[in-house]
Amino acid sequence: MKSMKDDLDVMFQNNHDNWDIKELPTHHSLAFLQKITSKKAKKHYWRYATIAACILLSFGYFINQLNSYPQKNLKFASKETQQTDSIFTVLIAKELYKIQDKKSDANQKMVEDALKQMKEFDKDYQNILFELEKNGENKILIKALISNFQTRISFLEEVLKRIEEHENIENDEKIL
Repeated sequence: MKSMKDDLDVMFQNNHDNWDIKELPTHHSLAFLQKITSKKAKKHYWRYATIAACILLSFGYFINQLNSYPQKNLKFASKETQQTDSIFTVLIAKELYKIQDKKSDANQKMVEDALKQMKEFDKDYQNILFELEKNGENKILIKALISNFQTRISFLEEVLKRIEEHENIENDEKIL
């Protein structure tokens, strides 16, 4: 055991001039700390920029979805009909946003089918608006308009419910 220690001591003594034992300049530690802190700040900047970009993209997508539906002009309708239309339109857009927000690879087909069905409901809605403009307001057309709104909202709520059930089943399967 002592021979190994002695060998190491001899090796260190023989190579004493070859070791790098110079003192670092006094400002070296400050420069090193500055480099470390500046790199950390850049990392945080990119995280926040990425989060902000995701939020902006989501918001832009939502606005685009709202604008993709045909804009209607209800100048011919009464104030009450216009208000009813506005309220239901907001509710429908809100439900559509919830569904789009839950869209994933697992439920993509369900969401796409729901959007196709919504286009059919929108065609019916446009036909009702055409009849309202052509014939004026009457109880049958107003009832058809409200029924169309209620059908669309109920449909979207049902789709959302099924998506959530599907997600719950997938989560349960992952747990098991």
